[in-house]
Amino acid sequence: MLCRLCVREHEGQHICKTCKKRIVQGGPGTYVNRWSLAVAVLYGLILAVLAGPVIMLAFIGDGPNILDILEMYIVPQFWIYPAVMVICQVAMLVVPVRVSSRRPVSRRTILAPMIVSGLLMGALAFGGVLSIGEFIEAEMPGEDVGLLAVTAGLGLWVFWTLLFFNLSEGKDPRNVIAKLSRRMLVGSILELLIAVPTHIVARYRNYCCAGFMTFVGIVFGLSVMLFSFGPGVFFLYMARWRRLHPKRRPASPEPDSDTPEHA
Repeated sequence: MLCRLCVREHEGQHICKTCKKRIVQGGPGTYVNRWSLAVAVLYGLILAVLAGPVIMLAFIGDGPNILDILEMYIVPQFWIYPAVMVICQVAMLVVPVRVSSRRPVSRRTILAPMIVSGLLMGALAFGGVLSIGEFIEAEMPGEDVGLLAVTAGLGLWVFWTLLFFNLSEGKDPRNVIAKLSRRMLVGSILELLIAVPTHIVARYRNYCCAGFMTFVGIVFGLSVMLFSFGPGVFFLYMARWRRLHPKRRPASPEPDSDTPEHA
């Protein structure tokens, strides 16, 4: 209970002066933000480090060596994809951060993770269509396959975004993000079950690039699979944090000696 002299307003919430000072100057919310940033940066580093081995395994015996892989890291265009994925990871962690910092979560706040989740589900569809197209055509897919893949990706992006947003209505934001992560994990596994076998078949065909489109499908599948673990890691950290820093409950008042229960 706060009187008018003690109450402070912060982001739509009424809190005491001590709590507002802790939020502004640093406290549990600060650790939450730092940890979420660390999760996003770690995800980007994992993508960058795994890029070399994945390329070597996908095109082994077809050209790229260690020197070629090292040169790839100095090309600015290479960092566009990891950067986009890191930004998506940050957007996915917005809701857990606000929940853990005890800040209000509105429908507008949930919209960003919904858009990102739909985008990545569309990316999985894009990679899956490319992989199947390369497998069926027995050569580098033509423009018709590329157009179909783009159409499928954009269409499923819109479809999954609207579906996720509708399913989130009236639900606990933490449960919503956890379910999104599980769905993306399942989607990435299904997409890899398509991309990996088709890539193996494409590598044994005598045409250039040795299954480049199926390789794109593998990249999307692995990236989304790793992406889905980001919010999960954050939730594990916050569960551990709350166990180490339990809320202090006010002591229950002593029963009155004149009450019937005490008598």
